[in-house]
Amino acid sequence: MHIFAQNYYRKLSDLFNSIRTTNKHGGELNFFDAIEKVCDLIILKTAAGHKLMFIGNGASAAISSHMSTDFWKNGGMRAIAFNDSSLLTCLGNDYGYEYIFEKSVEMFADEGDILVAISSSGKSENILRGAHSAKSNGCGVVTLSGFESGNPLSLLGDFNFYVPDKSYGPVEIIHQSICHCILDAIVQENTK
Repeated sequence: MHIFAQNYYRKLSDLFNSIRTTNKHGGELNFFDAIEKVCDLIILKTAAGHKLMFIGNGASAAISSHMSTDFWKNGGMRAIAFNDSSLLTCLGNDYGYEYIFEKSVEMFADEGDILVAISSSGKSENILRGAHSAKSNGCGVVTLSGFESGNPLSLLGDFNFYVPDKSYGPVEIIHQSICHCILDAIVQENTK
């Protein structure tokens, strides 16, 4: 087990150094510059009264809920995750599961809001539809994905964070850490 744990954390360290970040034109960005640009965007938009919206499935839904709570509680920003079970089952039943986030964004997004779309595979149709809906409604989009390079989600955001691994655990850990880093950087900036 010692060797497994050592290799596990070595792999995480290597993955942190391999995160690929791109802008909406597909141009490569330095990871730390991308964090700063996302922080600046969130500060600008939330100061103007806009909100953050988070979407994800499974563990990514848990990250979405956790981070939306932290952004409003610790960061003082309006934030919501579209993960309420009644909302999901209603929309899934009435429209189909692939439309749950598209319909949520259509209903609650205002132009200038920011959608944070989290998907380990970057291929979940409901996440992709949610991102397209956000873009159609004039929202900024930040994506976090993994698994395959060039997955559809990694091409949709104004800023895209891609973790080059095919295992859920490391991808999810890094996604959560990116969200926490963004929030903590904003909180620190706001306390200056």
